[in-house]
Amino acid sequence: MPDFTDSVWTRPARARTGQPALSREQIVRSAIELLDAEGAAGLSMRRLGARLGSGATSLYWHVATKDDLLELAVDEVMGEIYVPEAGDAPWRVGISVMANGTRAMLLRHPWVIGLLGTRPTIGPNVLRMSNRTVALFSAAGFRGPDLSHASSLVTAHVIGAATSEAAVVAAVRRSGQPAAEMRESLRPYMEKAAEGLEAYDSWRQQDGVAEMHPEEVFAESFGFGLDRILDGLELWLNSQKAAD
Repeated sequence: MPDFTDSVWTRPARARTGQPALSREQIVRSAIELLDAEGAAGLSMRRLGARLGSGATSLYWHVATKDDLLELAVDEVMGEIYVPEAGDAPWRVGISVMANGTRAMLLRHPWVIGLLGTRPTIGPNVLRMSNRTVALFSAAGFRGPDLSHASSLVTAHVIGAATSEAAVVAAVRRSGQPAAEMRESLRPYMEKAAEGLEAYDSWRQQDGVAEMHPEEVFAESFGFGLDRILDGLELWLNSQKAAD
């Protein structure tokens, strides 16, 4: 069983000898392209070597294992997330920018969702993002465990929303049907199953939502949830300040 604490980031960098044909950066970028196309199950050192026109053995010179490669790939795409510095924006604006950027990254690279928590996320891009996020919450007045809880609450909303959306997008893609047609195909079943029940009223009340593009529905739902979380955090923070 692999050791969770064993990370590519905690091991000394391997000394370079000669001029290898490929750099680690090239290998990671190509791995991300393969992951985006086929997911984590579609990534292997052999397939990646073929994609790069190099044998798997030469890849191991740069990356010891597939797990190491996945760690490197996750940190690389985390670098796509912009987090404002604490002095550049109010804390709510900064956290919103971070949350929306993280959601967008996860939807561009849905394979990341299944890897979160399986390996240490301690690469330089993750640490930069984490440090700036902590600085934003700290500037607002959150301290100690409360800061950690507030950050975890926002992160849970981002990951949960992105997980649901990515799953629906994948299901729609597999079906070959537009999302609206899929929903309409369920209507006869819902009408029969919920006939005479109040449950069907809630189904009918969503007809206006069904007319929206699925991306709009998910974006609106995510924004609504994020704003309510930040409202709650701000209300709690103000009550703590008043008590002090």
